[in-house]
This record gives sequence, C-alpha cells and structure tokens, in this order.
Amino acid sequence: MKLIKFLPNLLTLLNLFSGCIAVVYAVNNQIQFAVLFVMLGIFFDFFDGFVARLLQVQSELGTQLDSLADMVTSGVVPGIVMTQMLLKASSQEPLGFTDGFENFPYLAILGFTITMASCYRLANFNIDVNQKENFVGLPTPANTLFILSLPLMQIYEEYEYVSYILENEYLLILITILSCYMLNAKIELFALKFKSFGFAENKLKYIFLILSVVLIAILKLAALPMIILTYLVLSMISNSRNK
Repeated sequence: MKLIKFLPNLLTLLNLFSGCIAVVYAVNNQIQFAVLFVMLGIFFDFFDGFVARLLQVQSELGTQLDSLADMVTSGVVPGIVMTQMLLKASSQEPLGFTDGFENFPYLAILGFTITMASCYRLANFNIDVNQKENFVGLPTPANTLFILSLPLMQIYEEYEYVSYILENEYLLILITILSCYMLNAKIELFALKFKSFGFAENKLKYIFLILSVVLIAILKLAALPMIILTYLVLSMISNSRNK
C-alpha cells in the first residue's frame, strides 16, 4: 500500500531522470535525443499529478519534487539548447568554453536567461495560490517544447526556410527575451489537468488536444510553435468569456 502511495513521486523522479539524460544529449548537441527524453519527462510530469489526485495522496513534498524535477527537464535543458543555437548562429563551437575567457561566448550564454526565468516561474508557482486551477504565465513544459522545436526544424531539409531564419543570432535573442517574458507574464492560461474525463467539464482541453493532433498531422515538426500559439489564443478566448 505504501509503495502505491509513492507512485506519483516515482513518476516525478522519472521526469527528473529523463531530464538529466536530456541535459547530456543537449550538451553534446544531439538535439533529437534531447527532445525525446524531454518529451518523456513531460509525459511523466503530466501524469504524476493525475495519479496523486486519483490515489488522494497529494502532498507538499510532491509539489516541491515536481518543481525541482521541472527545473532540470524544462529549465536547464531549454537554456542549454538556446545557448547551443546562439553559438551556432555566431559561428562558435558548441558550448566552447575550453579557451578560458579569450573566446568566452558572452552573447551565447544569454540562452541561460531562459533557465533563470524558468526557475523564477517554478518558485513563484509553488507559493502562488492563484495557480491551483489555472496557470499564470506560460508553463515551463510548453515553453520548453517551443524552444526545442526550433533546432529540431534546423536538422531536417524540408524546413530549410526556417533553418535560414533561425541562423540570425539577434532573432534568437528576441525569442529568448519573449520566452522569459511569457514564462512570468500576468496572463491566465488553462491547465491541462484532468480531474475527470467528461467532455462538458473539459471541453476547452479536448478542443486544444484535437487541434494539436490536426496541426501535427498537417505541419509535423512545424506544428509545435503553432500549438503553443493555439494554447495562448484559446486561453485568451476563455478568459474573455469568463469575464
């Protein structure tokens, strides 16, 4: 019985484990594998809270564990990935810190501001009583999927037009600034937390999931940024209706 009650925390720790592996791949600039393990971590992150509610074993420990695990999977990893992209855009070696301060990548390390903004958001989430049902600001997993979709599109020839645009380091800095802002913006967004699976009480969530599947079927990798945009638009429509 005690083992079953620990299951939500085990799922959270598996999120952390997946994030640690994603860090290794991100540092080695193996983006496909980093994305794979980040998505696996987000999968565990999605279900740990649901399982905790199902077993009625929610706890303060679980809340803190969840944010600590997210800090790696959805905080450290996107920071590394954006830094790698900035290094590539400025024609520097991936994470080239081997020459001391002579060729220190001052501009590229701005990518780690995403990690700092993610940390602030996660800490604020734990103490903000207004984020129990909905989110305020872009959730770190959503931001991470957006950031990781960018270098992923650079890998495949069919997205060559996107790849060319993303080689501009100033555009990447702009994306970094917007990412940091959206993580902590005072914008209410619906949470993908299911207390039940009925359609009436989860209509908005099901509409979002259906649209996401359609976008993926049509746009494939390019769908990820569009899914985040759809999430923001649906949230704003819902907010205006509620008001």
